[in-house]
Amino acid sequence: MTRTLLAALSLAVAGACFFAYPAIRPYTDETSLAGAGAFASPAWLLSHTLAIVGFILLVLGLLGLYDILRETKAEPRALAALVLTWVGVGLVLPYYGAETFALNAVGRQALQQNSIDLLVTLTDAIRFGEGVWLFGAGLLALAAGSILFATAIWRSGTFPRWSGIPLALGFALFLPQFFTPPAVRIAHGLLVMVGCWLVAWNMIKRR
Repeated sequence: MTRTLLAALSLAVAGACFFAYPAIRPYTDETSLAGAGAFASPAWLLSHTLAIVGFILLVLGLLGLYDILRETKAEPRALAALVLTWVGVGLVLPYYGAETFALNAVGRQALQQNSIDLLVTLTDAIRFGEGVWLFGAGLLALAAGSILFATAIWRSGTFPRWSGIPLALGFALFLPQFFTPPAVRIAHGLLVMVGCWLVAWNMIKRR
């Protein structure tokens, strides 16, 4: 029972991290020195570190969810969902590390040298190098895993059938939301938080 509570708590805190990440993150023209200032700011480090913490806590929380679902007829689907989400997080985290720390260093250097060319060249190299393919694959794996978890919850009868849908929708939209305005990105963070909290609440209620 303590394990279930810890897993639910992990999911709840993960949800809060995923909402805080786009809410705290500075948004500027990243091809200007204002963008360099955003990269170099404490808000950039904090927001992206919270995203990293969110992903780590997510997999711990989903382990607890699997622990519940493995006693049901949906266990094979839940196991596949757990593996996919863990693989997805493993592929996503290196890219987030580059976004967090490499771009912060680039921003500081661009400000010191007053160089927009340095900012743009290194930012594009970090963001659109080979690592972007691992990042994309990781987000697709996370989307697939969250959708499988939602269908496992639906089939298991353990929680309300619809209770996994917000979480699945949040991670299915994780990749597209990067191409939307700040307000939409913050709303997406809210959706992920609600999805995490809803599953966590049902885990606690079941206990």
